[in-house]
Amino acid sequence: LLDFIGALEDALGCNAIKDFQPIQPGDVVATFADTAKLEGWTHTRPSTDIAFGVEQFVRWYRHYHEA
Repeated sequence: LLDFIGALEDALGCNAIKDFQPIQPGDVVATFADTAKLEGWTHTRPSTDIAFGVEQFVRWYRHYHEA
């Protein structure tokens, strides 16, 4: 999550106000996604770097919403 927030900060050119809280009921401590079936069905594997993808999304969003 912090990597994603960092990518957003870089793409937007500002710093997020972070309010770290103790773990809450329902928070997921760890995940172990297995995308093998999806890759088999689509014959593709995601390869976009998170920073690049977020930057492209922010660029599109600003253009689309004229922000």
